[in-house]
Amino acid sequence: MKTIQMTLDEDLVKAVDRISKQLNTTRSAFTRQALREALSRYSIEQLEQKHKKGYEKHPVTVDEFSVWDEEQAWGDE
Repeated sequence: MKTIQMTLDEDLVKAVDRISKQLNTTRSAFTRQALREALSRYSIEQLEQKHKKGYEKHPVTVDEFSVWDEEQAWGDE
């Protein structure tokens, strides 16, 4: 691990400290997890944008998935 220095608003530090205590963890562990989750959300957002651009460039055709209509099992039969 690497130690870094960050500048944060005092209110944010207080909130992190309060929640870290409730979760019985450290400020550093809480922050690491929060950053991991933020990075994961960012990656997902980037993939969603990539998919959106792909579908804008090559929209779904009316009959593209109709071949699967007969394969669907809805459980009510």
